[in-house]
Amino acid sequence: QVQLVESGGGLVQPGGSLRLSCAASGSIFSINVMGWYRQAPGKLRELVAIISSGGSTNYADSVKGRFTISRDNAKSTVYLQMNSLKPEDTAVYYCYGHINRVVAGVQTPYVYWGQGTQVTVSS
Repeated sequence: QVQLVESGGGLVQPGGSLRLSCAASGSIFSINVMGWYRQAPGKLRELVAIISSGGSTNYADSVKGRFTISRDNAKSTVYLQMNSLKPEDTAVYYCYGHINRVVAGVQTPYVYWGQGTQVTVSS
């Protein structure tokens, strides 16, 4: 099995910064895309940022210029540096991984999610 374990959420004032981390572990052959989604109360889960194994990135328009996604392939870890945080960034942030496993001798892709970490931006 594969686990995604997040850390780094918390309470921060508007204009502040937080850094989220997500480490993948388990029976991993390789990792394709990793990223972050978020879900605010009463809203659908939405993409925040994703990064490919080669380092290509994609961001939601609402976070461009404020958030930076990065990854350490050797550690199977993805990071989200969040600066200039706004109250509307308040949500549960979920780590996402598109991960290849070898099942019965066949390389097979799976999607995994972390348990979520709360980010609250409030004065």
